[in-house]
Amino acid sequence: MQLQDLLTELLDLAGRLNIEVRHAPLGGAGGGLCLLRGRRVLFVDTQATLPDQVARTATGLAQEPQLEDCFLLPQVRQTLEQYREQG
Repeated sequence: MQLQDLLTELLDLAGRLNIEVRHAPLGGAGGGLCLLRGRRVLFVDTQATLPDQVARTATGLAQEPQLEDCFLLPQVRQTLEQYREQG
């Protein structure tokens, strides 16, 4: 799976988990999951490299307890497990 496809799958997963996704220029070193006014928001830094966008998105989603209830492509599940172990 290409990195862009992996990022697309991760962002789709965020939507299924009721996490708002915002794309914003954050200087290339930002992004991630946060709580903003009581809502979970995933910021994707449009100035970051594609591998960094994937890493920050996967890191943010890896700890979500609802993942067990979601259908995930094998490579998406493997990526999330990798980042769960790192976090």
